[in-house]
Amino acid sequence: MRKPIIAGNWKMNKTAEEAKTLIDMLKDKINTDKVEVVVCPTFTSLTTVVKELEGSNIGVGAQNMHWADCGAYTGEISAQMLLEAGAKYVIIGHSERREYFNETDETVNNKLIKAIAEGLVPIVCVGESLEQREADIQEKVVTEQVVAAFKNVEAKDAQNTVVAYEPIWAIGTGKTATSQQAEEVCGWVRETIEKLYDAETAQKARIQYGGSVNASNVDELMGMENIDGALVGGASLKEDFVSIVNFGS
Repeated sequence: MRKPIIAGNWKMNKTAEEAKTLIDMLKDKINTDKVEVVVCPTFTSLTTVVKELEGSNIGVGAQNMHWADCGAYTGEISAQMLLEAGAKYVIIGHSERREYFNETDETVNNKLIKAIAEGLVPIVCVGESLEQREADIQEKVVTEQVVAAFKNVEAKDAQNTVVAYEPIWAIGTGKTATSQQAEEVCGWVRETIEKLYDAETAQKARIQYGGSVNASNVDELMGMENIDGALVGGASLKEDFVSIVNFGS
């Protein structure tokens, strides 16, 4: 059985002090062993959030990282810096990084390989745009992104990598893929992993859905065979995140 993983992507929200307030509220209300819970604050809030979550069952991740150890990469953060700050997870290749900051399949692959080498749990994002879905090429787009992301990644590492399917047209728009649409694409992701590796790897890899996940749709989404969790945006910044984590109760 794959343990569900629900991660909150805070994006560019919350100062360190605001993050502390949110965490103080969340950690008192989230206490479950059935779900792996992660929050991904801004870089400047990482150490604050890690400190506040000491002794809790909520993990901490970052929203991005560079693949180099160090160097002339102004404004970038290395895996070692994240680890020193206390992060255990990292989001890689979010559609906003791809769209606004020139993230490519190649850089996603570089980051994934580095995250694995340093012992971070990667959450790799894939997903199609509205134009691509309307052109009915979403399977081709997502499959190619998965193949590119896992280039030169060994099966044992692929098993521990989380893939987040996020249809770009559903991120921050209030639109959500239907549970059937989400399940279909997550199924393609799992089939692609099986073709790249084997059935065991495909069955162990966890696949999240992300895209306007909220307390009212999480139960149906999590009831799908190939959906093993959620990457939550705006709803992770408020008490709704508690209801999402406690889905099914």
